[in-house]
Amino acid sequence: MAYSTHLAERVRAVLQRRKNITEKKMFGGLCFMLHGNMLVAIWGDGLIARLGTEVGDAALNQPHVRPMDLTGRPMKGWVIITPAGVAADSDLVSWVQLSMDFVRGLEPKRGGGIT
Repeated sequence: MAYSTHLAERVRAVLQRRKNITEKKMFGGLCFMLHGNMLVAIWGDGLIARLGTEVGDAALNQPHVRPMDLTGRPMKGWVIITPAGVAADSDLVSWVQLSMDFVRGLEPKRGGGIT
């Protein structure tokens, strides 16, 4: 599955001044990582956000948000936001910030490993 290059550029713009951010193509999409931990990803035309269990569960009550389920088994703490949910730049910034808030609390990965 191809990913939205337009959304990828928008995410890059949000993260451009942040340190320790890397990009990696995986799972048919594009992942953005902080200290080697997956932060957000572009999958198709949606945004995958890593929020942790508590914030992720609460996010499922918001419009345009669904569980991350790429394999038939939803992943706790991860959500997919549809294009309508990130159409406004302020919404995209909010989702990326929520992910940053969670991922900053994780141990950095040695060698840039993926979690």
